Amino acid sequence: MKTTIVPAQVTTVEDKIAGNLGVSQLLLLIAPLFGGGLIFAFLPAFFGYETYKVVLTVLLGAVCGVCAIRIKGKILLWWVVIIFRYNWRPKYYLFDKNDMHMRAVEHAGVAQDEKEKAQVKRTREVQPSQLSLAELVQVEGLLANPELNLRFGTNKKGELTVYATEID
Repeated sequence: MKTTIVPAQVTTVEDKIAGNLGVSQLLLLIAPLFGGGLIFAFLPAFFGYETYKVVLTVLLGAVCGVCAIRIKGKILLWWVVIIFRYNWRPKYYLFDKNDMHMRAVEHAGVAQDEKEKAQVKRTREVQPSQLSLAELVQVEGLLANPELNLRFGTNKKGELTVYATEID
């Protein structure tokens, strides 16, 4: 028995059931039969012949028949769906940083827990030491020195580290 590997991009090919008709086309062509039966059974004059029932069934058959026509490899129904999706989407995108779309919504209980965690983190943080006036003058003198090579970097936690080369 011969086996072949089907590439991933070929898996979207629609199977042909009868002649050149695919599954979706056959369903569209069969839908008026079931729709006509429902119209015949459930509209007034139940299970009776009425002219408006025939007209509705013929219109349903015509709409489904037109939607089953294939254009450029897709049935007309899918083209109509694509056009409607395109026309119903917003025409302009306005950026609003206060927009809540795709953001996590905080609930009252969760917010309380996060506030407690933030307080715990604040207590763990190292408070910057206050420098005296003499120390500030010394630091400014070092920063103004062109021979001192300063580099600033951050670690994985986001803490700032200052690298300085020694002055001879």
